[in-house]
Amino acid sequence: MVKAVFFDFYETLCFHRHSLEENLESIAERYSVAVNWERCKTAMENLFADTSAPEPTTEFSLLDLSMTVMRRECEFIREVSIETHVEQIAWELLQSGYYLFAANSITLYDDAIPTLQYFRDEGFKLAIVSNWDTPLDPLTERLGIAEYFDAIVASHDVRVRSEKPDPHIFNYALAAVGVSAEEVVHVGDTYQTDIVGAKNVGVRPILLDRDGTQASRWNETIQSLSELPKLLA
Repeated sequence: MVKAVFFDFYETLCFHRHSLEENLESIAERYSVAVNWERCKTAMENLFADTSAPEPTTEFSLLDLSMTVMRRECEFIREVSIETHVEQIAWELLQSGYYLFAANSITLYDDAIPTLQYFRDEGFKLAIVSNWDTPLDPLTERLGIAEYFDAIVASHDVRVRSEKPDPHIFNYALAAVGVSAEEVVHVGDTYQTDIVGAKNVGVRPILLDRDGTQASRWNETIQSLSELPKLLA
C-alpha cells in the first residue's frame, strides 16, 4: 500500500522563468558587450560540470560554495568572450537566475500545489528528494510549499551528501519520513537519476514527461502531476 510520495524538485515541481541564455542576452545588451554565442554551449557545460555532492568524509562549506559559484560564473563570462566588467556582469547573471542569490528566479508549475494539497488531504506523507547544491528549506518556504512536506532532502545538505541515483539519498528520505521502500512512489523528470535511483532501492518510480519526449523510457509515465492521483487510486 502506498503511504508516501517523493518528488524531485526542479522541473518536477518548479522551473526557471528565464533561461541562462535569455538572462545573459539581456545583461549583455545593458552593458553593450558582445556575447560569443558559438562558445556558449561549451561554456555552459563547463559551468555545470563537477558540481556533484561531496563525499561524506569531505569538508564542505556553504561559504566556500558561494565563492566557488562566483568564480565559476566569472569563468563562464570570460569563456563567451566578454572581457569588460566581468565580475559585475557575473554578479548580475547570478542575481537574475541562480536560486542562491535570486529569490524569485524559480516558479511553481500550475499543477504542483493542487497535487500536493490532494495528497496531503488524503493523508499521504510527502517528501522532496533532489540533487540540489544548497539546503532547500528556505527556497521551498519562499515558494509556499514547505508546509506540505514531511522531509525536504537535498543532495548537498551536510546531513545527506549523496545525490540520485545513489541509494543513500533515498534511504535518508525513507528514514526521515518513516516509511519502507515498498510504501513509496517517487516522481521525477530524469530517467537516469529519478527512475534508476528509485528502482535500485525498491521504490516505485514514476517518470514525469512534461514535453512528451520520454514516453518509451519507462512503463509508468505521466505528463502532468495532475495525473498522479488517478494513477495511484
